[in-house]
Amino acid sequence: MNDNRLGTAVSPYLRQHADNPVDWREWGADAFAEARERDVPVLVSIGYATCHWCHVMARESFSDPEIGAVLRQDFVAVKVDREERPDVDASAMAAASAFTEQLGWPLTVFMTPDAQVFYAGTYYPPQPVGEHPSFRQVTAAVLDAWHDRRHEVDANAAAVARAIRQGAQADAAAAQAGPPDGGGAGLPSVDAIRGVVADLERAEDATDGGFGGAPKFPNAPLLEFLGDAAADGDGAAGALLARALDAIAGSELTDADGGVFRYATRRDWSVPHYERMLSDNAGLLAVADADRARGIADFLRDTLRRSDGAFVAAQDSESTIDGRRVEGEWYRLPRDERSRLDPPPLDDQVLTGWNGLAIRGLVLAGTRAGDDEMITLARAAADAVVDAHLRDGHVVVRSSTPRGASSAPPTVEDLGLFAEGLLELALATGELRYATIARTLVGDGLSGALEVDPVLAAAGTATGEQPQTALRSGTVALAGAAATLSALTGDDEPRRAAERLVAERARTGVERPLGHADALGLALALQRPSRQVVVVADERADATVAGMLAAVRTARRPGTLVAVLTRSQAAEWSAAGFSLFDGRDALDGVTYVCHDRVCALPARNADDLSGQLALRHG
Repeated sequence: MNDNRLGTAVSPYLRQHADNPVDWREWGADAFAEARERDVPVLVSIGYATCHWCHVMARESFSDPEIGAVLRQDFVAVKVDREERPDVDASAMAAASAFTEQLGWPLTVFMTPDAQVFYAGTYYPPQPVGEHPSFRQVTAAVLDAWHDRRHEVDANAAAVARAIRQGAQADAAAAQAGPPDGGGAGLPSVDAIRGVVADLERAEDATDGGFGGAPKFPNAPLLEFLGDAAADGDGAAGALLARALDAIAGSELTDADGGVFRYATRRDWSVPHYERMLSDNAGLLAVADADRARGIADFLRDTLRRSDGAFVAAQDSESTIDGRRVEGEWYRLPRDERSRLDPPPLDDQVLTGWNGLAIRGLVLAGTRAGDDEMITLARAAADAVVDAHLRDGHVVVRSSTPRGASSAPPTVEDLGLFAEGLLELALATGELRYATIARTLVGDGLSGALEVDPVLAAAGTATGEQPQTALRSGTVALAGAAATLSALTGDDEPRRAAERLVAERARTGVERPLGHADALGLALALQRPSRQVVVVADERADATVAGMLAAVRTARRPGTLVAVLTRSQAAEWSAAGFSLFDGRDALDGVTYVCHDRVCALPARNADDLSGQLALRHG
């Protein structure tokens, strides 16, 4: 009897498995209670809707009636969408690292009924390949251990859970601790952060560009750090960034429509893994030049954007051609030939955090290039997510699809990335409502009030957010938003909180920048003199104002905040408690350049402004 319960799931990944001959359950206390009652292990299979190897394992193993019968009889089988449940994925990944160095998806995890991992791996083929066992062999070995060596199973599970708890406790302690000399919040020094660029010069692939061998990833957080270091005056960082972006743009990794694939399977950026993620493309928007950013924005607009303005999570690597599911063939066709075929399907989840990342990327790219359409796209996405995922300024929905809202709890990724995106949008448009929502989100994030999954909490294996090379950390984004609010309000406490949040991550980034670079740019900014650039103009098309806006586009550097708003908007911001704008509503067509909130005389034209902006830190 098939009791598969995924047919009504919100997640498109879970629904892909609704017809498997496996009695899949969604993650939750009920599944583990059933395992406890039956005294069987829990198989937790984690993937996502556009994952090629997840599709392969589904076809090879989870569609097999014999395997389905084993999983029904001897396991409780649980499907998890890593995009819907990053908290479960992070905990499982931390545990899986005890069993394999080759982490990825699909992630195959075996747990006790108390949700503690005792064995884990990734993709398992239908037949053994060399020393790599088949999925049948793995399940048979797990059952053998469960029935005949239960003490070993329990001991392994307890040891892994203990290691996860100790790691989480150490991370929490490091986040609160100061440096050994007791000063500051433990941020690595500016010299140490700038020294990372020299390390990256040595790590660069001098032949093919970028960093590392195969597979080769764009690594948007690392590229953004190079952009920050370049804006801070490091010419070597700028050259590294330019070479990496040139390599990505000139390779098979960038599709003909401007979208960028997840990674290349070869070190020369060829033979892409063809899925296209909102997160990767949004991250690259933050650093790409005008032409490349325009191509990515076109891909977001034409492929990932819903009718309400929100962006969905990804486009699949596979499509159906001549009745067969194939990877990459649609993308390898010339653009004018693609229209005769159905395109690869979309992962139609709208994720709060990933939309925040897209909003931020569109605003940064749009203001840098003077491209108003990118700002319009960002505003529409912000409005759509606020309407559907927030209530009274608080995130109440992490993920939704046309089938409804997921019950998955919001994470720090949702609060941090969305708050950071809203603040960038508010500063570019002058629209106060985005800033006030962001202020609420930052307060929620800093209060530590996020819900912890009860199953993970009971097991003692909740890990919090784990570093990723492909995605800006929600914790780093929360810290960045807090630092911005500090500059806007004059309250130093959010800035101190930002320093505490990123200190340990930044120290790790100095040691291992290829995998942990996302905190380095913010750690640099937090140690540079604070500078605020406020443009007050009721008519942006005025020639004098346009000249000042062009000058402002070059003003970004670590430690700088740029705001553009009208006189009436300045008064609204001031009344709402953003004291940076106190008294800024008296003059039109001027720019204020402030250092640590002490402002020079207002600049009335581009020449005056350029002179004030040329005053650099030491």
